Amino acid sequence: MARVKVIGAGLAGAECAWQLASRGVTVDLFDTKPDTMSPAHKNPNFCELVCSNSLKNDTLEFATGLLKAELRRLGSFVLSCADEARIPAANTLSVDREKFASLVTQRLRENPNINVVCQEVTEFDLNEPVVVAAGPLCSPKLSDFLRNLVGEGLYFYDAVAPIVSAESIDYNFAFYQDRWGESNSGDYLNCPLTRDEYTNFCQQLAGAERVALHDFESEVNFEGCLPIEVMAKRGIDVLRCGPLKPQGIEVNGKTPYAVVQLRRENTENTMFNLVGFQTNLTFGEQRRVFSLIPALRNAEWLRYGVMHRNTYINAPKYLNHHFSLKNHKNIMFAGQISGVEGYTESIASGLVCGINMARQLSKLEPIEYGTETCIGALGNYLEAGSETNFQPMHINWGLLKPIDVPKNLKKRAIAERALAKIDKIKESV
Repeated sequence: MARVKVIGAGLAGAECAWQLASRGVTVDLFDTKPDTMSPAHKNPNFCELVCSNSLKNDTLEFATGLLKAELRRLGSFVLSCADEARIPAANTLSVDREKFASLVTQRLRENPNINVVCQEVTEFDLNEPVVVAAGPLCSPKLSDFLRNLVGEGLYFYDAVAPIVSAESIDYNFAFYQDRWGESNSGDYLNCPLTRDEYTNFCQQLAGAERVALHDFESEVNFEGCLPIEVMAKRGIDVLRCGPLKPQGIEVNGKTPYAVVQLRRENTENTMFNLVGFQTNLTFGEQRRVFSLIPALRNAEWLRYGVMHRNTYINAPKYLNHHFSLKNHKNIMFAGQISGVEGYTESIASGLVCGINMARQLSKLEPIEYGTETCIGALGNYLEAGSETNFQPMHINWGLLKPIDVPKNLKKRAIAERALAKIDKIKESV
């Protein structure tokens, strides 16, 4: 019977293992949890969402929503668990982290074709079928092995947003409202700032003390997930055009000067995370500076933000658009270590690897998704990107094949074209 080693039980590894198992392949799913945790992990279950509990927009007006639609049509296991653990968050897919991780872990362990092995993998046989989904924080020994296999690794720093207790928020300075009225449920809690409050906040933020990097580290930030203090240093209006933008929010018929948005963290609504507040400030400075927000003056901080190193390979140099190594087609990379960025994107890479590895074992050609689909566009970006300046990228409309229709009809036309192709692909997978 065919047998595949999947290294890592995060979003990509869990999806990959399930897709393989669903096709009759025996999977040895390796993860160090719960015995050993990376510096960023706290939950003993698999698929722990470290940075945010949001998988972003879930409508076809956004590329990330289209990607979810494609994955659902192809039977994504991880996304189905996310849908089951969903909590109200307007048009975004946000989940109860604990419930989500628990669902994924329980179902993986119950699958008769998946053998969960709590063990660190430090090397593997290059002649065996292997999917490396070790995440952006794979162990030092495995990193050394991969470095010898694919060359010097790249890295950037990804920051995690803090969480506050709901009962500690001062609701005299906060109100529920969704931007542009996209939902009537009021899933976001808004904390408005006056001009003076905003200016002082930005000044204090820009000058706050950050956690010192190790001597062997240099800071390389991913532009799509910048620490909030880095943004504050770039100019006084940067945050008002980013995570603190007030557009689409009204209080007493007026638009605030700036708005900090809080998003529910769990089903019980006892915790909120600060949207866009990824940070590398020291814990003491986080408490001091973030407490300048009127609604959070007496906040109880349940988790402070942290920053960690994310490792990924130079995908354009080593991978093809099927996520396989160019010189070892039986070795695939999935998740952030492959060079995709984002939760849903990682799930997509795991699905592609799972389906194509199963096909490879059956002597079938890999599925060609094409750049008409979000799934195919991600793989194409990895293969066709710049070898000398490669950076991970979220799915976006610019990665998909253009379509010649009026601008106001473009997104709908692209979505219809993508889903029509996915429906055809579905017949063969």
